[in-house]
Amino acid sequence: MVSVIIRGRSSLVCGLEKCDVTSRLFQSFSKGSYSNMKIALASDHAGFSEKEKLKPLLAELGVEYFDLGTTSEESVDYPDYARKVAEEVAAGKVDQGLLVCGSGTGMAITANKVPGVRAAVAWSEEIARLARQHNDANVLALGSRTTPPGEIPNIIRAWFETAFEGGRHAQRVQKISALEHQAKSKTTS
Repeated sequence: MVSVIIRGRSSLVCGLEKCDVTSRLFQSFSKGSYSNMKIALASDHAGFSEKEKLKPLLAELGVEYFDLGTTSEESVDYPDYARKVAEEVAAGKVDQGLLVCGSGTGMAITANKVPGVRAAVAWSEEIARLARQHNDANVLALGSRTTPPGEIPNIIRAWFETAFEGGRHAQRVQKISALEHQAKSKTTS
């Protein structure tokens, strides 16, 4: 197991817009390296085997991971594991999250219920890059049954090699955050 370091979040200028980015993560991407990144990793039973196959790749890339389960192919409920990862990301305990289930969709839907999480399902390198560049996605969801196995390592590399572009995209991400805050304030009223 890898210990998780809690990092504070700070605001950085992204183009002309101001955006909320984990400063260490941004600096790491700016240098073209992701070797200091820490992620939360989880799967359900359908994604367990693929999750285990990803661990050597993550180690090769220098990405430290905290495996939050599951530990076998015995049937489990994917929302339980997606929530664990999403909460770690939202709390700033890890830089990003990586989820693997049958399609990626159920885990992404669940993760996106946690304020501050922007989970994306990626089935190609291009989708992974665009989710990072344009949406500042911080959780990657993969479908072990729907993504060709040879593509998954390429998707992982594209995801971790790509930084948020900021600029006009920062304003759009801020609008997403504003919707989140509006919805949260309505439920607490």
